[in-house]
Amino acid sequence: MDFELVVSGGRVVDPSQNLDRVTDVAFSGGKVAAVGDGLAGRAARKVDAAGRIVTPGLIDLHTHVYWGGTSLGVDPLLLGRGGVTTLVDTGSAGPGNYPGFLEHMIKPSPVRIIAYLNVSFAGIYGFSKRVMVGESGDLRLMAPIDAVEVANANRDTLAGIKVRVGMNASGNSGLVPLQIARQVADRIDMPMMVHIDIPPPTLEDVLALMRPGDILTHCFRPFPNTPATAEGKVLPAVLEARKRGVLFDIGHGMGSFSFGTARTMLANGFLPDTISSDVHALCIEGPAFDLLTTMSKFLCLGLDLPTVVKSATQNAAAALQRPDLGTFKEGAAGDASILSLDFGAHDYVDSTGERLRGEQRLAAKGVVIAGKVWHEA
Repeated sequence: MDFELVVSGGRVVDPSQNLDRVTDVAFSGGKVAAVGDGLAGRAARKVDAAGRIVTPGLIDLHTHVYWGGTSLGVDPLLLGRGGVTTLVDTGSAGPGNYPGFLEHMIKPSPVRIIAYLNVSFAGIYGFSKRVMVGESGDLRLMAPIDAVEVANANRDTLAGIKVRVGMNASGNSGLVPLQIARQVADRIDMPMMVHIDIPPPTLEDVLALMRPGDILTHCFRPFPNTPATAEGKVLPAVLEARKRGVLFDIGHGMGSFSFGTARTMLANGFLPDTISSDVHALCIEGPAFDLLTTMSKFLCLGLDLPTVVKSATQNAAAALQRPDLGTFKEGAAGDASILSLDFGAHDYVDSTGERLRGEQRLAAKGVVIAGKVWHEA
């Protein structure tokens, strides 16, 4: 047999190759081997994907999966069974506890985990239903020297530096945690992912410290620090940041995504670069739930399927600087997500409590990791 596995007869949506048609995807040696018609007869194993959507392995660019190690952590295998093959943990661990995260979660996980290292020593250590202590609120916990050392020692598992600013995450520390993270990111030549919640600081001040390749997450958050103006336009500082190469990520989460903001931004032609869930222990039961729910919300807001898929494959891989992910190009990582697109009345809710009745919902039906079927629904 020419191929170890072929996923056959599905609607293959691969924006990296402008591909959207019914065909087959073949895998061998843990990699993508071919995309084309009539491959199923040459496979040791065939998965019939007729009536399904087949995408390159979905990438959730914002999650928290240090399960048992930090209060926000959720089981990465649960998220993987939700159709995601790459989970990007954004700052759960800092330099003080990253070795534990690496040994106990990242290395054993069959689902790929890539991390942003928190500039705070112990990461997001004190957020739960009863205790909410912003790790950036005590500047004694900022650990730039340790962060540089740990980042340089773990570049193969890290995508960059994470910092959280805003009253909830950093109290009255203002821009100082971001300024420290900026120094760390510059020293190690890696990008930042920046969380923002309510002022201080302001969105304009945060964006001023961001550089090409840096990611602003929670980019469609509600007022205050929303990117949409009261007049229904896009904040000039947001437009200027995009022009110079700052990336904008949804990061839905518990309190960071608004249908109202999304409608305004989309009406102005401002699409997010990446759609991610920011799923964690406080929002896995709603309003975020998972990546496919967040993607489904954007389908119901009017984006087409290839655009939504691109935001969680090609664009997410580009943000991670991982061209081997998010694509079915020959030789790429042998990951695939097999999905259904269900039509009917579906109920969605954002972080403000606004409800949306939509007609579309994506659901996970199978997961291929490293060229093998890892999960079937």
